[in-house]
Amino acid sequence: MIYSLLASARLLACASLTLAGLSVLPQANAQESFPTKSIRLVVPFAPGGVTDTSGRLIAESLAKRLGQQVYVENKPGASGNIGTAQVANAEPDGYTLVLGFDGTMVINPHVFDKIPFDTLKDFAPVGKIGNAILILVANPALPAKTLQEVVALSKQQNGGLSYGTSGIGGTPHIAGELLNQQSGAKLLHVPYKGGGQALIDVQGGTIPLVYTAVAGAYQLVKTGRVIPIAVSSAQRASSMPEVPTFIEAGLKDFVVDSWVGIFAPAKTPAAVVTRLNNELNQVLKDPEVIAKLNTLGITAAPGSPEKFREEIKNDLNRYGAVVKAAGIRID
Repeated sequence: MIYSLLASARLLACASLTLAGLSVLPQANAQESFPTKSIRLVVPFAPGGVTDTSGRLIAESLAKRLGQQVYVENKPGASGNIGTAQVANAEPDGYTLVLGFDGTMVINPHVFDKIPFDTLKDFAPVGKIGNAILILVANPALPAKTLQEVVALSKQQNGGLSYGTSGIGGTPHIAGELLNQQSGAKLLHVPYKGGGQALIDVQGGTIPLVYTAVAGAYQLVKTGRVIPIAVSSAQRASSMPEVPTFIEAGLKDFVVDSWVGIFAPAKTPAAVVTRLNNELNQVLKDPEVIAKLNTLGITAAPGSPEKFREEIKNDLNRYGAVVKAAGIRID
């Protein structure tokens, strides 16, 4: 009798171990076998911009590591909402991904009355690609060359000082409104249909200030056609080490970077997300890729999906408060 009970216990233990092993195998096999076909990376913007260019660079490098084609498909419209929503509704198998940037993923949910996706519920973050540093620049004739002088002048001017950006609800717009809220400045937003025209107008004196990406302003700063006021990153930009940060200029904790990353649909197998994240991180450690991203004004930022998700949560809360206080809406 005792022997029979012992034998039964051993059989149950073996069965449990076998089942536990089987539950691990699918995850391991999914990571090892993925991918077995081409991967589609949806870029929710038109070809040619910084976001599109960075996406194509990463897609090409990922393809080499994964052994499968990673092709870019541009799906522009509604400030990135159309292409992003398409991926939210795609099969969660890792073969359809979206290039997401902060404007679409953490600002659009607050500035649009209706948006066809939920950033936290509908997506599995794969990993951040990097941060694009933003800069405030001025027309050389503006009688203010430092952040403190700009803030003071804006308070003295009737109606304040105008600053141009690439459009309503973009990260530069949010950065400008946050600057108003934290410094008491009176800066009036002038939205353009692209950062290029805003930079042309600040050179010509049509507007006194522009908030834009470092990459777009680099040549203008170097040739003296615009005056740099400050960059809104945590550290100075490597391409413009002479330009102070907003923190150095006196605004505590003022950091607003524009980030770009890769997302998969929610419920994509964890093993697939892990494989994609591992390969993305290896790509972002490649000196050639780092150098090419730098030319686009993007600093590579490899990391885990969990860390990226936490940043997204924080940005949703932080930018939501800025948007609400500034009353920014896109109908």
